[in-house]
Amino acid sequence: WSSKTDYILSTIGYAVGLGNIWRFPYLAYKNGGGAFLIPYFLMLLLAGLPLFFMESALGQFCSQGPINVWRAVPLLQGVGVAMVLITLIVSFYYNVIIAYSLYYMFASFQYPLPWARCSDSGADNCTDPYTVLCNVSGVVISNWTQQNMSCPLPDQIQVQSQTPSEEYWDTVALRRSSGMDQTGTVVWHLALCLLLSSIIVGAVLIRGIKSSGKVVYFTATFPYVVIFILLIRGVTLEGVRDGIEYYIGTQSNLTKLLEAEVWKDAATQTFFSLSVGWGGVMTLASYNNFNNNMFKDSFIVCFTNAGTSVFAGFAIFSILGHMSFVYNKPVGEVVKEGFGLAFIAYPDALSQLPISPLWSVLFFFMLLTVGLDSQFAGIGILSVAGIYWVTLLDTFLGTWVLLIVGLLEVVGITYIYGGNRFVKDIEMMIGDKTFCFWLWWRACWFFISPCIIMVILVWSLMTFTPPSYGTVPYPGWAIALGWCISVFVLMWIPVIALYKFIKAPGSPWERLKSLCRPTEDWHPYLEKHRGERYSVENQPDKVDTNSICVISSSWL
Repeated sequence: WSSKTDYILSTIGYAVGLGNIWRFPYLAYKNGGGAFLIPYFLMLLLAGLPLFFMESALGQFCSQGPINVWRAVPLLQGVGVAMVLITLIVSFYYNVIIAYSLYYMFASFQYPLPWARCSDSGADNCTDPYTVLCNVSGVVISNWTQQNMSCPLPDQIQVQSQTPSEEYWDTVALRRSSGMDQTGTVVWHLALCLLLSSIIVGAVLIRGIKSSGKVVYFTATFPYVVIFILLIRGVTLEGVRDGIEYYIGTQSNLTKLLEAEVWKDAATQTFFSLSVGWGGVMTLASYNNFNNNMFKDSFIVCFTNAGTSVFAGFAIFSILGHMSFVYNKPVGEVVKEGFGLAFIAYPDALSQLPISPLWSVLFFFMLLTVGLDSQFAGIGILSVAGIYWVTLLDTFLGTWVLLIVGLLEVVGITYIYGGNRFVKDIEMMIGDKTFCFWLWWRACWFFISPCIIMVILVWSLMTFTPPSYGTVPYPGWAIALGWCISVFVLMWIPVIALYKFIKAPGSPWERLKSLCRPTEDWHPYLEKHRGERYSVENQPDKVDTNSICVISSSWL
């Protein structure tokens, strides 16, 4: 890195992405509003932060990426391969969401905004907010057109099926089909936007961190300006109190905490947002100076990331409160499709701002910038069924696989490589720390984090329900495909372990022991940083008493 600031902004930009502005509010909306914040912050403290610290330390110690870092435990090198595959496949649909942002940004160069009113094609199942201005008793509650209007009689008021922003998202932007098995033809405006997003990603990353490390000075800070503007606008709208109370107040559904799905969503959102288990944290940290204080950096990045999620949540729920007021619906029923939240609630609010096209362009340009911060590769699904594929990949890759990889990572480093050895490695970089300092991190790495991940994984698998998009269920073959994708990513862990076991010399027990200790090329990259522990004289002897053979001694 050219400077420490480059690294901090790049890591924040990598962690703070569409998941904070689009996925976190969607999960909070789905899981009881403010109730979701309780498991989210517990997962951050007990699993997210410990694993982020671990990955940062691993990458910085050996200056290697997610595959070579497993020279520390050759038996688990397949975990690194799984991390790379997760990043690759998630990028497929992540780039699609960037393409949606591009399309909306281009569509914003119109006045009035195209989603401010119902389109002609959606007139039958869309109710224009410019005319839905009456409460049940027939009293005018708002007058957006600045004209004298009269309310219909109560028995003439029809139940609204879609808002204009919902109708635009479904029928104009996505041209959404009736289900995943109805692929249809290519939506060319999305295909071209996807091509453009891929070109932009390639241009930004063409020189690696030398180019991306400078771009993030803008892309990592600009989103906060736009979110702040939207928040200020949101809190001035009528009905904002209902939205905020749903988010952090009395309308939060605390009974949701009894559902395994909520805890699984909290854990996977922590992993998804911090990018733990993807390998990117290790890669970014591998470019650090050997003596960089990655412990302090981990706190800065993790809590900036969580704060951004909460900040964005206030902005979007203030808008949802206003939509609830205008359409006379409970906050929890205002928006139907979770993934469309950022493309329904936000556009609805943008259409009400003065000079609405300007703010709309800025908002979707902001979505583009946060997406570029986190994106590494991009291809996508171009048909009208694309949103179903996005949801399917997010359900399986963004949840189960991340939990399994994270569990193997913390168990492999703590129990096989040796937790005490890992602590000594970190102290080589940041200096000696007290016993009390390491007590919490040992507790997390040895017990708390793996137990939490294991419980949530088993609990959520036992209570698994097939995913759906809104009210549209997924066909059986789509569910099977989702499981096959998960198996494809995870199968490399046992396959590579078996291959290494077969190729290793000696008896089966000797082979296992050799794969549970670091290889000869596991050490700090520069010789001046290796010290006595990793000197050439000590390299041949890599036996560690904290290996899997004597797990019980690790805690001692």
